[in-house]
Amino acid sequence: MERYSSYKDSGVQWLGEIPSHWGVIKSKYIWQEQYSTSENGSEDLLSVSQYDGVTPAKSDSRSESLKGYKLVNENDLVINIMLAWMGGLGVSPYRGIVSPAYSIYRLTNNTNPKFMHYLYKTPLYLAEFARHSTGVIPSRWRMYTEDFGQVLTLLPPRDEQDAMVTYLDATTAKIDEAIAQQQKMIDLLNERKQIIINNAVTKGLNPNVPMKDSGIDWIGEIPAHWEMMKLKAIGATINGVSHDSSYFGEGYPFVSYSDVYKNISLPETVNNQVKSSIDERKKFSVQEGDVFFTRTSETIEEIGFSSTCLKTIPDAVFAGFLIRFRPKSGILYGNFSKYYFRANLHRCYFVKEMNLVIRASLSQQLLKGLPVLIPPIDEQRQIASALDERCTSIDNALYSCAKQISLLQERKQIIINDVVTGKVKVS
Repeated sequence: MERYSSYKDSGVQWLGEIPSHWGVIKSKYIWQEQYSTSENGSEDLLSVSQYDGVTPAKSDSRSESLKGYKLVNENDLVINIMLAWMGGLGVSPYRGIVSPAYSIYRLTNNTNPKFMHYLYKTPLYLAEFARHSTGVIPSRWRMYTEDFGQVLTLLPPRDEQDAMVTYLDATTAKIDEAIAQQQKMIDLLNERKQIIINNAVTKGLNPNVPMKDSGIDWIGEIPAHWEMMKLKAIGATINGVSHDSSYFGEGYPFVSYSDVYKNISLPETVNNQVKSSIDERKKFSVQEGDVFFTRTSETIEEIGFSSTCLKTIPDAVFAGFLIRFRPKSGILYGNFSKYYFRANLHRCYFVKEMNLVIRASLSQQLLKGLPVLIPPIDEQRQIASALDERCTSIDNALYSCAKQISLLQERKQIIINDVVTGKVKVS
């Protein structure tokens, strides 16, 4: 693509050179904050994602009144003031309502709102939103209206904005389709992987072994020589340690919610630290063979994700949003546990037994009632070894797809950035 015929110094270091005929204006001169609220909360509930911008909320139980939520019109800019610096904003293509904690802005001049959406999602502007946010640590950063109003916004002529939007809509749609295809492959691979795991941890490896009825419909038949016991009979559970933010950032290893949610087995080295006491490090220790379950989530389907510790993490403690299950010695092989407790079949138990109020929460009492299948230890080792081998090839394919998605997303971001900042000209 060609460049513009001439450029000028924007006068702002972080913007650098821009096309000579483009303007730069403070955001407060093109956006006006909106304060209208819903009278009865009956409008469509919207959410703001750092990846997808403004979209219809995935879950809307209406278990509590949404009266007083802020009204959003099509083409309004919605900003999550806590996550603006991470991309938690976007121009809405919908009319609806959002949390009162969000800020809503409406254009006051003849600017293409979709251009602004593309512009404000670039790394260049996210970095500027971070600079205009206030707070001691990133998790407490906030970008208030006065701060947003001082952000300098690039302003090309309207006809060029329209041309850019048309080009970017078409170009990014093709990239998004390629990403969707890769994501579809990831979903299929994960589904196949779960089927393999579920079959191995409930039926074993020998298809000719005698079977018996487990007595539980979502488990079905199991090998006749396997035992089945409730989790409370084979080990102990405990909730994690809870501290306020002042305790974090230094100290001893801290196993977080995301460490468990994202990993089938805990990483040997975790990134987070907490100021924990000697008694806490003893009571909330993280030892080989421990299994950690996530306690809370927005939906029941994401409750009870587990991660097994395959190697003791010295001096570590774990988060209050987690439950630690420590099996009795010799009853479960750690490498088998990592597959067994991560299997999708346990979703059936949690969904059936749990009541969703506003936010799903897994209690120790409910977890203790989880039926656990227990093959002989030697057989557990065989199953784990077979699953390691079978899942490795699938994991390699998943990695390849994820890498392709990452490359496509990077290409998409470069194209958007180059177009909306004037590095290239759309003809």
